[in-house]
Amino acid sequence: MKPVEYGLEKIFDGAQDFLPLMGTDYVEFYVGNALQAAHYYKTAFGFQSLAYAGLETGLTDRTSYVLQQDKIRLVLTSSLQSNSPIAQHVLKHGDGVKVIALWVEDARKAWEETTKRGAMSFMEPVVEKDKHGEVLRSGIHTYGDTVHIFVERKNYTGTFLPGYEPWQSEYNPTSTGLRYIDHMVGNVGWGEMNTWVKWYEDVMGFVNFLSFDDKTIHTEYSALMSKVMSNGNGRIKFPINEPAEGKKKSQIEEYLDFYEGPGCQHIAVATQDIIATVKALRSRGVEFLSAPPSAYYEAIPERLGKHKNLLKEDISELQKLGILVDADEEGYLLQIFTKPQQNRPTLFFEIIQRMGAKGFGAGNFKALFESIEREQQRRGTL
Repeated sequence: MKPVEYGLEKIFDGAQDFLPLMGTDYVEFYVGNALQAAHYYKTAFGFQSLAYAGLETGLTDRTSYVLQQDKIRLVLTSSLQSNSPIAQHVLKHGDGVKVIALWVEDARKAWEETTKRGAMSFMEPVVEKDKHGEVLRSGIHTYGDTVHIFVERKNYTGTFLPGYEPWQSEYNPTSTGLRYIDHMVGNVGWGEMNTWVKWYEDVMGFVNFLSFDDKTIHTEYSALMSKVMSNGNGRIKFPINEPAEGKKKSQIEEYLDFYEGPGCQHIAVATQDIIATVKALRSRGVEFLSAPPSAYYEAIPERLGKHKNLLKEDISELQKLGILVDADEEGYLLQIFTKPQQNRPTLFFEIIQRMGAKGFGAGNFKALFESIEREQQRRGTL
C-alpha cells in the first residue's frame, strides 16, 4: 500500500522530535449504518471503494467500509450488537469521528513515548498479520471519546489492514478533486483549550503556532477561542476550539450540546481547484453554508493586499459559489464550509485551496460565523 505523503517539511520552532509523524493514515467514523454512509460519501464526495471487513471476513461485532480519494482514507464502522462500545458511541454522539490515525515509522515507540509522558493508553502495541505482511498499531486517548491510533505499515503490502479484504464495487463515482487532509479541528469544553494545548505539547511534542482569542473570533452574538497545534514537520495540524462568552450560544456550545461532549468538529480537505471541486460537490447534493453579502466580495482586493495581483480566480465566480478568500504574508487561500453531514449539527467539512498561505482564514472568521449563526437561527439553537 502506498503511504500517505505530504509536501510540507517545515520544522516549527519549539516542536519536539521524539514522535515523528509522517501523515494522517486514516480517519474512522462510528456511524449508525456504515453501508449507507459509505454510499453517501461515494456519491456526494467522490470517494471510491477500497476495503471491507465484517461477517464475511470473520468479524462478528462490527462492519467497516474503507473509502479512498487520493491521499484521504475514511473508515466507516457500525456495530452489529446493541451493547457494543461502537453502538454506545453512536447512541451518545450520533455519527462522528472516533479515530484519528497517524502514520508512523515505529508504532511501539510512539505508544511508549506518549504513555510515559502522560497519555492514557487506548490500545497497547499489537501486531496484525495476513499473507501481505504485518501492521503494528497502538493507540492513546485524546479529548472526549476521540483516540489517536499509531499505524506502522512499512512491512505491509495489502489493500488496507490485515482483516480487511478488497472491496470490489461496480459503483465508483469520479473524484471531486479532494487530495489530502489539511487539518482537523477539535471542540473542547469551557476552560479546556489550554489543558489540551499543554497535553499536545507535553505528550506529543506539538507546538502552538497560531492563537485566536475571542477578540478575533467573534460576532455581535457569539465568540470562541482557538489555538492551532502542529507536529514538528507541519504535516499534522490540530486547531483546538473552546467557547467564549457572548450574547447568545456559540457554534462550539451548540456542538458540545448535540455531540454531548468534546470531539472532532470538522475535517479540512485540500483541493488544487476549489471552483471545480465545489461545483462537483454541489451538483452531487452537498450543501454549503450561505455566502456572505456582496460587500465581502467587493473588499477581496483590499483583503489580499500585496497578493491581489496574484489572484487567479474570478471574484464573481467565487461569489456565485460562496467561496471565501483570505491572505497572510505567504500568500492567499480559498475555503468553504459544508453544512453538518449528519442529523445532529456537529461534524462538517471544510474545502480548502492554499495558494501559499499557511494560515486558517482569520480574515474570514466573522463572515463564516455569521453564516453559521444564520443556520443556528433556523435550528433555534442560537
